[in-house]
Amino acid sequence: MYSSLLIEKENNIATLTINRPDKMNALNKTVLDELDRAIDELNADSSIRSIIITGAGPKAFVAGADISEFKGLNKEQAIAMAEKGQRIFKKIEDSSKPIVAAVNGFALGGGCELAMSCHFRLASENAKFGQPEVNLGLIPGYGGTQRLVQLIGKGKAIELLITANMVGASEAKSLGLVNQVTSAEELLSETKKILSVINTKAPLAIASCIKAANAVFDETKNGFREEVKEFGDCFGTADMTEGVNAFLEKRKAEFKGK
Repeated sequence: MYSSLLIEKENNIATLTINRPDKMNALNKTVLDELDRAIDELNADSSIRSIIITGAGPKAFVAGADISEFKGLNKEQAIAMAEKGQRIFKKIEDSSKPIVAAVNGFALGGGCELAMSCHFRLASENAKFGQPEVNLGLIPGYGGTQRLVQLIGKGKAIELLITANMVGASEAKSLGLVNQVTSAEELLSETKKILSVINTKAPLAIASCIKAANAVFDETKNGFREEVKEFGDCFGTADMTEGVNAFLEKRKAEFKGK
């Protein structure tokens, strides 16, 4: 079904692996098209409650865009490429199901942008993050200038953007770019452990949390009003009734996503 992605489903978690290890999992047109389709399919799959995005092999999550595809592009084609990447990554960011990046090596350029579009990130000890586009006479085009500022603050973000310096996993954690650092061997199991906890919570409430949190950075929305709306919407769900009843009856809630 996919030529550049591997998808495994287990315990309501889908693990989506970008599978071009010989190219350091670089993002080319095929990867982006398949990623676009896979996110739609996994969001529509009622058996899946959360998603992991990772890269094949021990060296790279995604080491960047496939630079060979840049050669010969004119300005209009470059704009179309950036708009496409931003649309796909916004789809990840706006997913109603949690999408977590398990960063298992280099996350550079488009790879760093992909990781930042996920709801949060875990990294192996050998992970490296960076936006080296200025080395090519370019800037990030898939949302990197925006999300890096959101995640680590303007001053440090601009420093990394204009020096093209990489940061290791421990520094990335201290900056707030990643939530947790693990050994390479434990990365996926630790990510799944967190998602297994998240998967016990009310799916519609999780979707509402994501929507309200994303509204902080959406100039077309008032985040506080969005929170009130989502809070009210939760009161119309069977999950809210179940959650309140389970709390009062001192039992574990069984959420159905309804």
